[in-house]
Amino acid sequence: MATTTTTSTAERTELTRVLPGLLLAMLLAQLDAMIVSTALPTIVAELGGVNQLSWVVTAYTLATLASTPLYGKLGDLYSRKWTLVFAISVFLLGSVLSGLAQSIGQLIAFRALQGIGAGGLLVGVISIIGRLATPRERGRFQSFIAALGAVAMIGGPLLGGFLTDVASWRWAFLINVPIGAVALFIVLTRLSHAGNKVEHRIDYLGALVIASLAVVIVLVTSWGGVDYAWGSPQIIGLAIAGAGLLAVMIAVERKAAEPVLPLGLFKVRNFTVAQILTFLVGFAMYSLIAFLPLYQQAAHGYSATSSGLLLLPMLGASLVTTMYSGKLLTKTDNHRTTLVGGGALFGGGLLLMLLVDQNTSPFLFTAYMIVFGLGLGVLFQVTVVTAQNSVDRATMGVASSTVTFSRSIGGSFGVALFGAVFTGRLLDGLAKRLPADEYAELRGTAGKLDPDSMRALSAPVHRDYVVSVADATHNLFLWAAPFGVLAFLIAFFVRAGKPAE
Repeated sequence: MATTTTTSTAERTELTRVLPGLLLAMLLAQLDAMIVSTALPTIVAELGGVNQLSWVVTAYTLATLASTPLYGKLGDLYSRKWTLVFAISVFLLGSVLSGLAQSIGQLIAFRALQGIGAGGLLVGVISIIGRLATPRERGRFQSFIAALGAVAMIGGPLLGGFLTDVASWRWAFLINVPIGAVALFIVLTRLSHAGNKVEHRIDYLGALVIASLAVVIVLVTSWGGVDYAWGSPQIIGLAIAGAGLLAVMIAVERKAAEPVLPLGLFKVRNFTVAQILTFLVGFAMYSLIAFLPLYQQAAHGYSATSSGLLLLPMLGASLVTTMYSGKLLTKTDNHRTTLVGGGALFGGGLLLMLLVDQNTSPFLFTAYMIVFGLGLGVLFQVTVVTAQNSVDRATMGVASSTVTFSRSIGGSFGVALFGAVFTGRLLDGLAKRLPADEYAELRGTAGKLDPDSMRALSAPVHRDYVVSVADATHNLFLWAAPFGVLAFLIAFFVRAGKPAE
């Protein structure tokens, strides 16, 4: 008993000393999923590649998605401390290289490297806190992580816009270096080896197949109708490859001793509904955060900082309902009613976005975003609780990681699809409205969408460009609205009942 008490005290002391470094590492991983959104127009203006801009976001989320399940088991097999140190180092290397990128292709590749590191940060921090904290304390420490997510969601676009305006978009990545260096120093000097080894059978094949399937899906949605016709051999070939990979994934994950994606959990109705809703949340959240600043900068001439500020109502509303929907659920224990209410706000907000055009007042635009944000926050929080409460304690960790997986794949898919839809509609609109020579020149410069480039256009071309950007953005809302309605309808399938013990 004395030994156990001494061990608990030592671990609590160690956690207190290392916690600032762990939280800084977690903040970096969450921040970089959001920070680039307000910098995208300026990045495209300098590096070109408007038809590839969605990949600046998607490369990061896909790499994070693919690496996350492997880091957890590597930490158990070898050392959580040195696995986290490796992840921070990879993340910082990717950050430096992203800040030095000279082409859009380089930036996409280096963002993928960042994402590989971010996967280790997300898993490593949670697993180390889980080992050092007592069961009673874990909820309190996990609330710190939830708060960091809210800070990243709100602060990421603002910080990215501010750095772009006052310095350069490159500092949206280079700012990670001093913060990451502090986190790395704290982890190196204040964390022990963080636990004994636990034998695992790592599902390398499953992780590879799932990552490959995700990449194929994103390629189809981002290339189709933009780089290649939907009926082209390239798109059809990718679709066939995707179907084959899906079949392989199901076969591999059924046989895996410790699968990355536990298919058996999908037999539980509430768990499955929670994953679908989580996918839709990631789809809409990442997509709107990526493309709304672009619309505000190109169509209305707002600075990068101002376009980030315009996201605050949506993100602030989401933060409020994220915090309070969990408390409401605790009092009522009614998952279905809470999710249906959240789905109504979520879908209603996306339907209201269909009313947005060039002449929409900032007040109305803000009101529409608040409605969407309120629903987003409810679904973001309650889907996690619903998934956890639908399984037993032994599989709760796997259920939680699957929620993160579903949200990430939804975000990757959404940004890729919206990028293709936006780019295709924008280029079509410019081709219809501009003389052939002016259209060729604009397409040759990759369609610069930052405010400075827009102001440099002649008045007639600027007018046609603004109309085309507004039309392309409205087309995004046409695509997004059905997904919002779908989320509302799917919420009705949640089964009422007591949580699993």
